[in-house]
Amino acid sequence: MATSIITTDDLREFKIELLSDIKKMLLKQSGTGLKKYLKSSEVMDLLSISAGTLQNFRMNGTIPHTKMGNINFYEADEIQKIMIENRVQIKLSEDL
Repeated sequence: MATSIITTDDLREFKIELLSDIKKMLLKQSGTGLKKYLKSSEVMDLLSISAGTLQNFRMNGTIPHTKMGNINFYEADEIQKIMIENRVQIKLSEDL
């Protein structure tokens, strides 16, 4: 059985490669910070709304969804887009 000697330089190089790989994986995984598809419970938590409100949003077309079996899925990017489009900005009158 052959033995090999590992030096501190070898360990340092391994550490640098390992950290680099972990950073790449985290960046690839995080993307927008959200998963691509969310379940109803995740959307309710994200928007702080009830199941009834989410159902109303689905029924009136406010939030598009995909139904597979008995599970509704929502695109995280689509919800983010809807939130931005419905942002309310109050303009104060200059007379004040």
